[in-house]
Amino acid sequence: MSTREAVRAEALFASCLQASQGPAEADVRAAVHDTLGRLGEGGCAGEVAGEFGDHPESAADRMTWALRMISRCYRD
Repeated sequence: MSTREAVRAEALFASCLQASQGPAEADVRAAVHDTLGRLGEGGCAGEVAGEFGDHPESAADRMTWALRMISRCYRD
């Protein structure tokens, strides 16, 4: 996994987008862009760390989803 993919996955993780929404590729890209703009890379990483500390079981599932979606939606 590249650093770019990791940053995008953290941004998607920190976004309001939910797996249950069945988001389209455009929705994922918009959520990543908006969340990075709002929180920055460090803020996204902080959100991820906080969730893993508070809710490790659900955070692991969410990160798995985020990584899968980033792999599917970005091909660079």
